[in-house]
Amino acid sequence: MNLNDPTLLRTDSYINGEWVQAPQNRRFAVTNPATGKVIAEVADLDAAAVTSAIDAAVPAQAAWAARTAKDRAMVMRGWYELVLANAEDLAVILTTEMGKPIAEARGEIAYGATFIDWFAEEARRVCGDVMESPIPDKRFLTFKQPVGVFGAITPWNFPIAMITRKVSPGIAAGCACVLKPAEQTPLSALALAELAHRAGIPAGVINIVTGMDAPAIGSTMCEDDRIRKMTFTGSTEVGRILMRQSAGTLKKMSLELGGNAPLIVFDDADIDTAIAGTMASKYRNAGQTCVCANRIFVQDGIYDEFAKRLVAASDAMKVGDGMEDGVEQGPIIDRQGLDKIERHVADALDKGAELLTGGGRHDLGGTFFQPTVLSGMTPQMQMFGEETFGPVSGLFRFSTDEEVVAMANDTEFGLAAYIFTDSTTRLFRVSEALEYGMVSANTGIFSSEVGPFGGVKSSGLGREGSKYGIDEFLEIKFVCVGL
Repeated sequence: MNLNDPTLLRTDSYINGEWVQAPQNRRFAVTNPATGKVIAEVADLDAAAVTSAIDAAVPAQAAWAARTAKDRAMVMRGWYELVLANAEDLAVILTTEMGKPIAEARGEIAYGATFIDWFAEEARRVCGDVMESPIPDKRFLTFKQPVGVFGAITPWNFPIAMITRKVSPGIAAGCACVLKPAEQTPLSALALAELAHRAGIPAGVINIVTGMDAPAIGSTMCEDDRIRKMTFTGSTEVGRILMRQSAGTLKKMSLELGGNAPLIVFDDADIDTAIAGTMASKYRNAGQTCVCANRIFVQDGIYDEFAKRLVAASDAMKVGDGMEDGVEQGPIIDRQGLDKIERHVADALDKGAELLTGGGRHDLGGTFFQPTVLSGMTPQMQMFGEETFGPVSGLFRFSTDEEVVAMANDTEFGLAAYIFTDSTTRLFRVSEALEYGMVSANTGIFSSEVGPFGGVKSSGLGREGSKYGIDEFLEIKFVCVGL
């Protein structure tokens, strides 16, 4: 791994401002999914390390919260500027450990940095209220105060942006965190911690615990009553476990969980826009995003032309090592992910789907999979109810608005949905009818630090980003003053 600043490649955990090894120097391997080669050996800490991180975070949080919002914002601004200054190295680390194309990695670094910048500014806008009192000799006020120490567990598919989207609002609000990054991608998290350290974020405010025993680390966070909030991005199954484990201490929860995004293309859509949007949504990060299109519904009048154009666009994609020039799709993160993709494709074909292109492992070997398009999909197939998390487009045909809204909503999940139409009335009518936390109309990319990110139903609780994101890390205190 060629870095301009090799000191960004950290392999020990970061607790209380120091780099910490595991007992007996236990380590686990981090591999490049494009080559299968080990790129680093990272400290394999256990649940006891979480407790020590919490021990450090509690006093650090009190001191950090006592500083002015402007002071916190200025320190965070320094972190933001360091992330931008080291963006290329961060992108190389991210692509090497995760596999996405370097161009996508650069985009993620820029996107992730916006959350640091945004919430540094939002820190100075946390305001309470003086409320109208119904009692003449009393005055009613509200204060907003930091919730305290929070635990965070982040996924491997966006190892920079998922950290900044969670950590930035928390520390802007005056909280401190203990964070467990995914074991597949700890190097990005540790590089961010190094830059936070250089920026002057005080010891104990950000703590990174790396380790393979995710259940023990997670349960320790949930069961310690000094952690007052948990924030997690990952599967619905694990989200439910964390919620149950946090029930005993009644923590605030932010959960961004599984998706099963419908992408709906109506007859009146601009087909060029729809194809471009579908490619951006479906194949970004090799389909390994929680908001990528999982079920593609195309209306009768445009179905055949859309399928033909989607196949051509899919076949034109360059698959390979993300560090190579021009690569648009990298590898699947691991064998488990690859097995699920193969299972979904096989199930669809067994139940009558037609394979239009792709359908199997790529000639590159390893965990590379061909961009795939399937036609004639039905609700009886696994892809209708389960998130594939891979570069497979399953096309469902529909006739009426009512029919497609019913199919789109026929899932326990409700994270993101996409619609393509040139009708303004249809856009509003369908957007309001879809049971999803986010609807993207006539574009396949919608994420921004300004927009609230989150789902409904089994896709989670709370919102990240936007002016609402910092509220997840604040408590409202009511003060009644007698005159």
